Amino acid sequence: MLIPGLPETELIGEHLCLSRVTEFDVQELFSCLDHDEVWQHVPGRPSTADAYWRILVDATTVGRFPWVLRLQHDYAGLAKHSVVGTSSYLDVDLPNERCEIGFTSYTPAVWGTIVNPQAKLLLLGAAFGAGFNRVQLKTDARNLRSQRAIAGIGAVHEGVLRRYQRRTDGSMRDTVMFSVLADEWPRVRSHLEQRAKL
Repeated sequence: MLIPGLPETELIGEHLCLSRVTEFDVQELFSCLDHDEVWQHVPGRPSTADAYWRILVDATTVGRFPWVLRLQHDYAGLAKHSVVGTSSYLDVDLPNERCEIGFTSYTPAVWGTIVNPQAKLLLLGAAFGAGFNRVQLKTDARNLRSQRAIAGIGAVHEGVLRRYQRRTDGSMRDTVMFSVLADEWPRVRSHLEQRAKL
């Protein structure tokens, strides 16, 4: 089993191309995510593109593998090849055949569009194609929009991890856990393929 997303890997769909984040992507990625509402439930908002690049480099040293998402065509008022967000693989556990998709953020221009279904179609497909048996996704219990988006891709709600981690403001976060299993993937894939159509 391989970790999906070696540095040279690209995941290409009808609407998005996902590639591992490089230093050449970071200014555009920082700019597209530089909105208060994007960081409302995400800790560690960077103040500059350079600071964001250091965060992304450090992430790989602790087993998080960030991707940059670019449009394959003009969409939502944005030009072809525009950066629209990021997502990561993390918590990769090869012996137990599981990983997580997280640290997902999109520019508000593409919220509620085909972008999230297409991104999850590509990332889940790569994970299950690499032999993983379980992919989990989790979010802050306060982040109702994210919970709706995760449920909307067809992931199964597993429960709430109480006081799971500290937020940037010092409060303790309850975390809502979802997952997709390998035997559920055909159903989820079909659902995502329908949702990712224009």
